[in-house]
Amino acid sequence: MKAGFEIGASHVLVYRVPDDKTVPHIYREAPELADFPKVFATGFMVALMEWACVQALAPYLEPGEGSLGVHIDVSHLAATPPGFDVTVTCTLQAIDKRRLTWSVSAHDGEDLIGEGAHMRAVIDRARFDERVLAKAARIRKA
Repeated sequence: MKAGFEIGASHVLVYRVPDDKTVPHIYREAPELADFPKVFATGFMVALMEWACVQALAPYLEPGEGSLGVHIDVSHLAATPPGFDVTVTCTLQAIDKRRLTWSVSAHDGEDLIGEGAHMRAVIDRARFDERVLAKAARIRKA
């Protein structure tokens, strides 16, 4: 990582929830989810929180570096129908070598809809891709 990335760094991401980010769409092949309410799915909220952290970190990555989510601990507190703008705020809480811990929160303009913590690891992208390709090759041999 480049110098200058410090605890307390924060970032805000605003996202308008479309219909296809609701619970029935998270796994379209799951008939059990088809009749669930059309509200912002927890899985999509978590991914939005990760996206905010990725955006915050991006200017500080060296060429060839990337990041991966390695831990998430969030609560989904309120339902959000499509059409609402969700504002995610992430703030860097800790740096432990290549692991970064963020506080994350999401608000839909009426309610705090989610909050918690997210950890990302900074990786060497080429090395990571090499390991994934080797793993994929093992399944093809089986």
